[in-house]
Amino acid sequence: MTDVLLRTGGLSFAYPQRSGLFRRRILRDVIKRVDLAVPRGSVLGLVGESGSGKTTLGRLLVRLLEPTSGGIQFDGIEIGDLDEADMRPLRARIQMIFQDPQSSLNPRLRLGTTLTRPLSVHGRIKGRRQQRERAAALLDLVGLPADFADRYPHELSGGQRQRAGIARALALEPDFIVADEIVSGLDVSTQAHILLLLKELRARLGLTMVFISHDLSVVRVLCDDVAILQHGEVVEYGPVARVFSAPQHPYTQQLLAAIPLPDVEPGWLGEQPTVVSQQQGSAA
Repeated sequence: MTDVLLRTGGLSFAYPQRSGLFRRRILRDVIKRVDLAVPRGSVLGLVGESGSGKTTLGRLLVRLLEPTSGGIQFDGIEIGDLDEADMRPLRARIQMIFQDPQSSLNPRLRLGTTLTRPLSVHGRIKGRRQQRERAAALLDLVGLPADFADRYPHELSGGQRQRAGIARALALEPDFIVADEIVSGLDVSTQAHILLLLKELRARLGLTMVFISHDLSVVRVLCDDVAILQHGEVVEYGPVARVFSAPQHPYTQQLLAAIPLPDVEPGWLGEQPTVVSQQQGSAA
């Protein structure tokens, strides 16, 4: 039996809105009855056009948003209705890499402080020496030099900031990560380096991930399964090879027809020069 790390059942979310002359409160459905199962060590791709609800669903999975209805089970624990006090012990195991590292990294903090603050909050490090050592190790993990710990986010390139965002997500050694469009704002070369880094980290650390993207070619190479989202509903879901080769839903067919997929040779991502090194980390 497959070891499922994260599962959702009938997961729904609605934003409260006010409408009409007397500003009557209504709910706008954004995520509608989503059922997912993410096996331990696998990568699930979330695909859909802008406004389909991908980011909202990702935030629900890490409990940055509270579901309107339905459930979320993480490692056998129902977390969908946990309050923040009960959710706090699980935060270290569930992390998110945000789309825009420029806005998600505190501009007033040096990277070393940003990377190690979660460790301090959870009582895993004490003292300046441990802070410096752990920051250096995290930077090395994502291919950045140790002296970047003294830099501010604005002193880094876009690719370097995204590496720092990945390092922060990995600081607490999580079991599950949601990566939200993490290469969408980067040039093609830097995208390849970041994706290879993610692939290497997945293999090395045994990460389980949900990878949100609009790039179908990347999803086909990086992900094991894919869920196609349309207006907050999963209209097609299954192994990447099956969904991409024989799409069943008209919306999936339209997506694939609108963005023709190039023939991707097996192992193309692994053939790129390794990026987990300080020299390349300082350039990308």
